[in-house]
Amino acid sequence: MSEDRKADQDATADPDATAEQDATAEQEAAADQSDTAENVDDAEADPAGGETTSADGHADTAVDETAEVPRRRGVRQTLRTQAAALLLAAALVASAGLTAWLYLERYRPDQQTDAAAEQVALDAATSGTVALLSYSPESLDQDFAAAKARLTGDFLSYYTQFTEQIVTPAAREKSVKTAASVVRAAVSDIQPDSAEVLVFINQTTTSQENPDGAFAASSVKVRLTKVDGNWLIDSFDPV
Repeated sequence: MSEDRKADQDATADPDATAEQDATAEQEAAADQSDTAENVDDAEADPAGGETTSADGHADTAVDETAEVPRRRGVRQTLRTQAAALLLAAALVASAGLTAWLYLERYRPDQQTDAAAEQVALDAATSGTVALLSYSPESLDQDFAAAKARLTGDFLSYYTQFTEQIVTPAAREKSVKTAASVVRAAVSDIQPDSAEVLVFINQTTTSQENPDGAFAASSVKVRLTKVDGNWLIDSFDPV
């Protein structure tokens, strides 16, 4: 009975202390609830926690790999282009080499125009020059026929007209006689079907007016064409 009375006295004696203790307990409980709520909010805001860094790392790796694919394709494309260019260049070189070989072995002029062929062209040019520049009033028809047998093309037509209209009347009326001789001749160009010869000549001309004759030295460029295997003169130009 004395203890109950003492307890009642203690409670009655300090009501403020009891109120303070109750208030402190309520504040601590509220603080614990606030901390718990913050922890929940943080967990909801970052549910993955430390996994964020890992996810970022995987994303960066994926971006790098995605960027690497076009680079690799570009490198392969460049290599293919360079390889194609090299193959084309090699093909062109091979083609040029084959063309050169064919020319040298089969179509080279000096393969088809040896020394003997060159001499034939030289003889045709010199004999044709003498025939063109030599004639006599007593044998005009024969002389002109011999010359025309060595000519071809437009030059043959020109020579025929010139001798008929100019040379024949003058030679018969004034007894003009000419004689030509070749001093020197050289082949300047020769192909399988054409040749060019430089001919140096001396020519003497006599007539009724000048029985002692007139001497002239000249040079001509004789162009020949091969017709049916024979070298014929197709141009005759003084130089």
